[in-house]
Amino acid sequence: MIKINDKEVAVNYFPDGTLLLKEVIDTDEKNAEIIIKWNYENNEELLAVYFLTKHIKAAGYNNLILDMPYIPNARQDRVKNPEDVFTLKYFAELINSLGFQEVRVLDAHSNVSLALIDRVKQYTPQKYIEKVIEKIENETGKKPLMFYPDEGAGKRYSGMIPLPYCFGIKKRDWSSGEIKGLSVAGETELIAGSNILIVDDICSYGGTFLYSAKALAELGAAGIDLFITHCENVATQGALYECEQVRHIYTTDSIFRDKENKRISIVDIDE
Repeated sequence: MIKINDKEVAVNYFPDGTLLLKEVIDTDEKNAEIIIKWNYENNEELLAVYFLTKHIKAAGYNNLILDMPYIPNARQDRVKNPEDVFTLKYFAELINSLGFQEVRVLDAHSNVSLALIDRVKQYTPQKYIEKVIEKIENETGKKPLMFYPDEGAGKRYSGMIPLPYCFGIKKRDWSSGEIKGLSVAGETELIAGSNILIVDDICSYGGTFLYSAKALAELGAAGIDLFITHCENVATQGALYECEQVRHIYTTDSIFRDKENKRISIVDIDE
């Protein structure tokens, strides 16, 4: 989904399947701040963002900001073999070529993304996590114990959420990269009888979170909830979605769109 200054851009098509776009700027002030908001849904939107930005700049507007909460191609942040295409690098080069005054991103999956994108400004998910903590506290009468699936996530989020926490240590088959299990470290004596909030940046099918929930349940957690900044739509197809140890999953609207989903809720910080 693409918006310009909060007005949604209709993405239509000519009979041959090519894009038919109309910009929705409602000001003649050429120095006005123009914010292109891109909540990723598909790769074709990148072409739409490119066309719209070029059109707006050609019309004399130069103070353009790209608000892109989720960074597409961020998973391909390195190459191991000569045949691997470094898609993140080339994606960043295309975005940089448009010369935005600022590129705003939310909780980037990889620091490589932040290094490759010019004039990038990263926002943390702190306000979303705090909203979920508030909800859990209202329901249970107590703030949850935080859990981060690995040490990297612990370092990333524990600084913004000043609550006791534990973290996971993944057991991985290094030949295949497959996660085989997970052990728990940190303030583990607090787990039994506590409500736990697992927090991380991105989720596909949710294997890591599934192992985390099972390990926490075995240690006596009273209830387990999950917050993911970027929840991919395929999460509804994984074992995590049916995991009985997880009460509820929360996310932002950076990728996930199903507001009617009973299992996954989009956190609205303005409520």
